[in-house]
Amino acid sequence: MFTKILIANRGEIACRVIATARKMGIKTVAVYSDADKEARHVQLADEAVNIGPAPSRESYLLADKIIAACKQTGAQAVHPGYGFLSENAEFSKRVEEEGIVFIGPKHYSIAAMGDKIESKKLAGKAGVNCIPGVNDAIETAEKAVEIAKGIGYPVMIKASAGGGGKGLRVAFNDKEAFEGFTSCRNEARNSFGDDRVFIEKFVEEPRHIEIQLIGDSHGNVIYLNERECSIQRRHQKVIEEAPSPFISDATRKAMGEQAVALAKAVNYQSAGTVEFVVGKDQSFYFLEMNTRLQVEHPVTECITGLDLVELMIRVAAGEKLPLAQADVKRNGWAIECRINAEDPFRNFLPSTGRLVRFAPPAQTMFQSNTDDWYGVRVDTGVQDGGEIPMFYDSMIAKLIVHGTDRNDAIAKMREALNGFVIRGISSNIPFQAALLAHPKFVAGDFNTGFIADNYGKGFAAEDVPHADPSFLVALAAFVRRKSRERAAGISGQLPGYGVQVGKDYVVVTLAQDGKHTYTPVHVDEFVGETGSARVRVGASSYEIRSGSRINDISINGTVNGVPFTAQVERGTPKNPLALRLQHNGTRIDALIISPRMAELHALMPHKAPPDLSRFVLSPMPGLLVDVAVVPGQKVQAGERVAVIEAMKMENVLFAAADGVVGKVLAAKGESLTVDQPIVEFT
Repeated sequence: MFTKILIANRGEIACRVIATARKMGIKTVAVYSDADKEARHVQLADEAVNIGPAPSRESYLLADKIIAACKQTGAQAVHPGYGFLSENAEFSKRVEEEGIVFIGPKHYSIAAMGDKIESKKLAGKAGVNCIPGVNDAIETAEKAVEIAKGIGYPVMIKASAGGGGKGLRVAFNDKEAFEGFTSCRNEARNSFGDDRVFIEKFVEEPRHIEIQLIGDSHGNVIYLNERECSIQRRHQKVIEEAPSPFISDATRKAMGEQAVALAKAVNYQSAGTVEFVVGKDQSFYFLEMNTRLQVEHPVTECITGLDLVELMIRVAAGEKLPLAQADVKRNGWAIECRINAEDPFRNFLPSTGRLVRFAPPAQTMFQSNTDDWYGVRVDTGVQDGGEIPMFYDSMIAKLIVHGTDRNDAIAKMREALNGFVIRGISSNIPFQAALLAHPKFVAGDFNTGFIADNYGKGFAAEDVPHADPSFLVALAAFVRRKSRERAAGISGQLPGYGVQVGKDYVVVTLAQDGKHTYTPVHVDEFVGETGSARVRVGASSYEIRSGSRINDISINGTVNGVPFTAQVERGTPKNPLALRLQHNGTRIDALIISPRMAELHALMPHKAPPDLSRFVLSPMPGLLVDVAVVPGQKVQAGERVAVIEAMKMENVLFAAADGVVGKVLAAKGESLTVDQPIVEFT
C-alpha cells in the first residue's frame, strides 16, 4: 500500500480523497494555484505544493508541474479526482512512465473510451445496446422510409450540418418519415448549404441513467447499481439519486451486465461509469463511459455501504476487489443536490466573492465513513469566510441525504436545504427546494427535459410556492416577540419608559414595487415557557417552540408539534430594521411593527428605483475580458458591448436599444461586481 499520494485537483473532491487517505493511514500532498493558497484542501493535506497562477491552464492542467510535485514530495501515486486531467490518457501514460501510479484506469482504457465514435464501435462489439441508426447519407425518401421501418418508429431524421433546431424531424410512421425526409433535406440545403441527412432511433421521454462499476488488475469487474441523473439544466446535472425510481430489477441487471462487458473489453481497472439514455419503455442505449470518479459517487456509497475512493486506491495498489457481484447491497435511497455559486433569479449567472457565512446543516454521515448511514452528509471544499474564486467551477458543495425510501430521502433533503446557510454570495438552494417540491419530481415522473419544460422561461421567486405562506408571517412575529421579551428583561430601564412587549403586531411583507402586504397577528403564550408562543394569523393558529437563540441565523423548533428548520437574517440590504426569513425555498422580507406604526407606514410614498436604462450593468461578478465600444460610437440594439468571464462561463452583453456611447466606465481586465456600470449611453 502507498504511504503518500498526491491529489491533482482542488475543491471538494480533493478534500474527499484526503478523508479516505487519512482513514487508510496514507499521507497526502495537495497542489494549489495562487488563488487557492488559503483553500480548505490545502489546509487538510499533510503537504502542499504551489503549481502556478490562478487560471487552470497555467496550474491544474499542467502535467509537468504535477509530476514535478510528485517527485519533490516523494508521492508514489496520483489521484486525479474529476475534471482537469482525470480523463487525459496522455497524462495517465506519462505518470506511469515516471514510475508513479495513476489512481484510475490505464491510459489505453481512457483512450478507448475517450473517442465518442470509437467507443460506440467498441460498445457494439462488446454486446452493449447502441442507438440504432444509419450514419451514411440517405439519398431518397423511399430509402428513408425503408431504413426507418428497419430501425423501428419513432425515428429522428437529422441533417448532417443541422443545429439550432433546423434540419431535424421526428417521424412516428411511414408518411411522416417520407415527408420529414423531404422537408428536412430542403431545410438543410437552404440553411446550411449541405443536404446530407441521417436517421437514428428517437428515444421518447429520455432519462439519463448511469451504472457505477469498478474493476481490478486481476480481471474482476462488478457493477454497483445505478444512479438517476435526469434532472439536468443545460446538460449539467442538478440532482442525482440512487437507485432510479424508474427502472425495473430486470433492466438494472441488463444495464449492469452490459456495462461490465464493456469494461472487460477495454481491460478496465478502477472506478468508472457507463452512461445510458433510457426510453420510456425502458429500452436503453449506450451514451459514453466516464473513466474517472463521478461527482455524484456519494449516492452510490450510501446505498452500497462502500467507500469508492478506498476501492480505487486499493485496486491501484494491485489488490483484488474485496467483494463479488453477489455481495453488492442496495439499501435505502440516496439523493444528492449540487449547491452551486450561482443566482437562480438572474438566469443562474455565476456568483463569486467572500462567503460571509457558510454553515451547512448538521452532518450525521461523513466522507470515507462506511459505518453511519440514513442521515445527512456535506462534501465541500470551502469554509466560513472563504473566497469563491472566478476561475473555477461554480459548485461549492454537495448535499447528500440517505433515507429509508425515496419519500424519506426527499423529506430529509428539504429539511437539510432549509438549514444550509450561505451568505455573501448567491446560491441555487431556492431552485433545488422548488425542484424537490415539484409534484412530478416527487412522483418520479420526469426525464432529461424536466427543467426545460417546467422552467423554460427562467426561474422566479413565484416558482417556489410555499405550502403555508402564513407560517412565514407567524414565524416573523414569533422572532420579533422573543426579541421584545429579551429587551423588556434588561435591567436599569427608566420607570414608565421600559420596553413594552405587546401582543398585537402587523407583519409588513415588503415588495419591490411598494405594494406591501399588511397582516395583523396576535401573539401570546400557550405554555408559559421561554422560547414558546402561540401566533394567530387570521383563522390560523401556530404554536411555535424553539430553543434557538435570538442571534442564531438558523432556527430549529416545532410548529403545532411538527419539527421545522428555517433561516432568519436581521436586516436586509434595503432595510436594516427588516427580517429576512427563508423556508422551503421561499423567502420574505418583513417588518414587524405595531398596528399604529403600520397605519403610518402604509402612508409612506414608494421611492421608485433610479432609472438605469442608460447604463449597461454587469449582471454578475467577473472579469471584464473585452469592451467592444468606445465613447462617441453609435450602437444599435442587439450590438455587442462587452464580454464578462467567470467560472468557465463567458457572458456577452448586448445593447438593449439604439444609442450613442457617452462614457466607458470600466476597463478591460477589471474585476467587476454585480450591477457595476460598464458603459453609459448619452
